[in-house]
Amino acid sequence: MLKSIEVDVVIYGAGPAGIIAALKLVQEGKKVAVIEKQNFPRFVIGESLLPYCMEFFEKLDLIDDLNAVGFQKKYGAIFHNGQNAECRFNFSEQYTKGYSYTWQVKRADFDLKLSQIAVDRGVQIYFDHSVVEVEMERDRQKTLVINSKEETKEVFSKFVIDGSGYGRVLPKLLGLEKPSSLGLRGAIFGHLNEIRKPDEYSNFIIATSFNDNLNWSWSIPLKDDICSVGIVGDMNMLNKMKEEDFKLFKAHFTNQSRFENANWSINPKSIEAYSVGVKQMHGEGYALCGNATEFLDPIFSSGVTLAVASGFKAAELAVKQLDNEQVDWQEDYENVISYGTEVFKSYVASWYNGDLQKIFYAKSVNEDIRKQICSVLAGYVWDKSNPFVKKHKSILTTLSKVIDIDTRKPNA
Repeated sequence: MLKSIEVDVVIYGAGPAGIIAALKLVQEGKKVAVIEKQNFPRFVIGESLLPYCMEFFEKLDLIDDLNAVGFQKKYGAIFHNGQNAECRFNFSEQYTKGYSYTWQVKRADFDLKLSQIAVDRGVQIYFDHSVVEVEMERDRQKTLVINSKEETKEVFSKFVIDGSGYGRVLPKLLGLEKPSSLGLRGAIFGHLNEIRKPDEYSNFIIATSFNDNLNWSWSIPLKDDICSVGIVGDMNMLNKMKEEDFKLFKAHFTNQSRFENANWSINPKSIEAYSVGVKQMHGEGYALCGNATEFLDPIFSSGVTLAVASGFKAAELAVKQLDNEQVDWQEDYENVISYGTEVFKSYVASWYNGDLQKIFYAKSVNEDIRKQICSVLAGYVWDKSNPFVKKHKSILTTLSKVIDIDTRKPNA
């Protein structure tokens, strides 16, 4: 029997982008349904948040509920050049006034908790349901969904928000996908059970570059003595790392002293050619947010931050449109979200071309410059009073040309 559902807004995806959008909508009194292909909890990467996320959690009264889960606190980021240099950024020492901490999370726990809060606040979530067809009109959208039992539902809504992440429902259905301007790279990742001793690295994400900045590895301490680890790089290197049941990948970490007695709690997985873009972020009766728009690269943990910011903004503007206010989606949404994305993209490009490493490992860097860069790394990529945001297209290259690389050992 065909079942019909009527809501103000239907959202594709119950990840951070979709759930933040849903929470904003119900906060404003709208009726919302979320369509999620998987069942929760489920493993996914994107585990290191940025302080700017906390601004939205605060607006939606989520801080206490999320804090009660006991996620690992994150106070900053540490970068290594794979040889003898280290650069540390503490979020408490940044240019933009904002949060000085965030969390490093098991996304299975984080996404599940957010979805539970959403349900408690009146959001209808349909897990194990896939979108198979969409009819888009100005004021009435029809979404056809089906679950694993082949039960079909029609969801009628006044607006659609696509937060489907890598599923990219509307970009695929509407032909909106386009290649990213970033290079083709992939990632291998997993979880290690580590025997952890409290140390100065426990509350930081650690990124170590190698092979002339073409590749890098991450280490993200999580709660319960779990550490997320991964390697990002060109496809040739990753294919070698995947051979013989990820033998070289596993050895890269288990040969390190801190992991020598560790076991894999989640075996290595891989994702290839992850960078992707879209032709547009909005259209008649819909908006895209999170990874359904563009995914850049894991290096600066921008994924969840852009997802949360775009999900909140899309919901905010959808409320106005539903209330018969005039909304300029290009100016007020796409241009805004694209600006923050482009700032992050400049830093990703500068990481891989080596400009950013020259700055990170310089003999000396002006303290104001360090604070301004730190704010970008904390996710405050819309603060145009920060020259490292406003001039992001050129400032890193310019600075790297006039700075001396530090060849000293850390703390020397």
